[in-house]
Amino acid sequence: MSGSATSYSRSGVSDWIAQRLSAIVLAVYFIVMVIVWLGHPSYASWHELMVATPMRIFSLLALLALAVHAWVGMWTVLTDYVTVRQMGPLANVMRGALEVVFALALFVEVVWGIQILWGW
Repeated sequence: MSGSATSYSRSGVSDWIAQRLSAIVLAVYFIVMVIVWLGHPSYASWHELMVATPMRIFSLLALLALAVHAWVGMWTVLTDYVTVRQMGPLANVMRGALEVVFALALFVEVVWGIQILWGW
């Protein structure tokens, strides 16, 4: 396996572990949110929960896990399917451009999520 500057950690095993750990964080966050939703249906309860610092930190962790998970998945798909053999000589340029677009989208997602969570 060869590393790439656009890989999350330049190692296939590290990328695999990062994606699995991020999936666990996202699954736990989803389960917690469903349990809370089933137990606290009112807006006031949700608001009280979401402004609590531990929940903000947990939500931030889930947001960052989503970004890591999406980046590793996107990078894997692009390196598997946007290749010179399949797309021609401009494949590397196309893959690089798509990686930049996805990286910017993930950056905006994280910054926007931080603004929402912390009210900046």
